[in-house]
Amino acid sequence: MTDTAITLINDKVRKEGACVSAILMEAQKVIVGQEYLLERLLVGLLANGHVLIEGVPGLAKTTAVKTLAQTIQAKFQRLQFTPDMLPADLTGTLIYDQRTGEFNVKKGPIFANIILADEINRAPAKVQSALLEAMQERQITIGEETLILEEPFIVLATQNPIEQEGTYALPEAQVDRFMLKLNVTYPTKEEELKILKRMAFTRQSITVNKITTPQDIARLRSVVDEIYMDEKIQQYIVNIVDATRFPQKYNLADLKGLIHYGASPRATINLAIASKAYAFLQGRGYVTPQDIKSIGMDVLRHRVIVSYEAEAEDKNSENIIQRIFEEIEVP
Repeated sequence: MTDTAITLINDKVRKEGACVSAILMEAQKVIVGQEYLLERLLVGLLANGHVLIEGVPGLAKTTAVKTLAQTIQAKFQRLQFTPDMLPADLTGTLIYDQRTGEFNVKKGPIFANIILADEINRAPAKVQSALLEAMQERQITIGEETLILEEPFIVLATQNPIEQEGTYALPEAQVDRFMLKLNVTYPTKEEELKILKRMAFTRQSITVNKITTPQDIARLRSVVDEIYMDEKIQQYIVNIVDATRFPQKYNLADLKGLIHYGASPRATINLAIASKAYAFLQGRGYVTPQDIKSIGMDVLRHRVIVSYEAEAEDKNSENIIQRIFEEIEVP
């Protein structure tokens, strides 16, 4: 691609970036700190990818998702997952009409644009399977009828890592459907003081203005698709993912026994798309190796399955991915 073409993309990214900045400003009326969480939620929105958010209770995970949804003129549904939930509670069901003698489809809450799947790991396997079709094919089958979900459609799910009673481990196939998995941590002392002053001493509700429409999101996504990625950057992504499967090919033989399963080809695709969205948020029309490193952990941490040997050595997927990023040659 010529320098002129990249300059044109840069100009387009800077122009369209004003919309994203406005969304962030609205969200920050409610959310103190958590720039990492808000930025990654926007990456998911721009890259058309689902996001799994993990963190202990009280870190504003649910509030951040609700606030982001309020900035978009789109249908939002919060689903509180519970162990007694049925697939029909999510997707809808067939209702018999006595007058016509026919069954009519009654749509469930999944027919929205932004879905907050709160405490997703509390839902049983049948519900997880119903959600799987919606996340991957972006459609729902009720009886013999298949209904297409409206765009944008994005699932932003939360889960609590410390509570095990009444929870179900998410199937690997479903976890792989999430483009990003975020680990949300505690705020700093300064941020917590701001939270205290804002939330503990006032009863006034904060109004969040609607900034964008689904049409705006579609336009922003088309700009993200145009962002330039050099052939060397593409090869860098492939090398990183390949190193999670065959570390011995990249002078990482000590990792071979620590990895049970490496990342899938979906990880390669998602890493490329997410890095473009991340570059867009940085105001650039091209992807750099640092973009790959910045977003790579969120794309890969839930896709690299460690072995029992790694657990015995107290090593997790993040330790392994960090080693890979340190060793793989940067273009």
